[in-house]
Amino acid sequence: MSELSLKEQLSNAVKDAMRNKDKTRLVTLRMAQAAIKQIEIDERRELNDDDVLKVLDKMLKQRRDSASQYDNAGRKELGDIERAEMAIIEEFMPVALTEDELDELIREAISSVDAKGMQDMGSVMGALRPQVVGRVDMGHLGKKVRAALGA
Repeated sequence: MSELSLKEQLSNAVKDAMRNKDKTRLVTLRMAQAAIKQIEIDERRELNDDDVLKVLDKMLKQRRDSASQYDNAGRKELGDIERAEMAIIEEFMPVALTEDELDELIREAISSVDAKGMQDMGSVMGALRPQVVGRVDMGHLGKKVRAALGA
C-alpha cells in the first residue's frame, strides 16, 4: 500500500479527533484543512505534500508569533492555547533539522550558488528553501545564512 499524502493524514486525524471528542485537536486540524482548501480554490489546483507543508509551516509561524505576543502581554492562557495548536500541527511536519545538519546545508548552498557576500543572500535562501521547508524556522535560517555570509 502506498503512503498516505499529508492531506489524507490530516483527514484521518480529523476523523480520529471527532471519534475521540478532542475539540482542540479537531478545531486545529479543521483550520489546517480550511487553509489548504482555500489555496486550492484560489489557485484552482490540487496541493501536493510540499505545498501542504508550506501551509502548515505558515500556520506554525503565525502561532509562534501569537504565543510570543500573548506572553509579552501577560496573557499566558492564550499563549498556551497557541502552543497546544502548534504541537498538533507539528505532528504533521517532517523531523526538524539539527544545527549541524543546518550548518552543512548552508555551506553546501553557499558553495553551489558561489555566494560571495550579502548580495547573494537571496540566491542562498532560494537554494535552501526546498530542502528545509517545514524542518526549520525560516527566521532562524535567515540569521544563520546572514552570519555565514559574513554580515
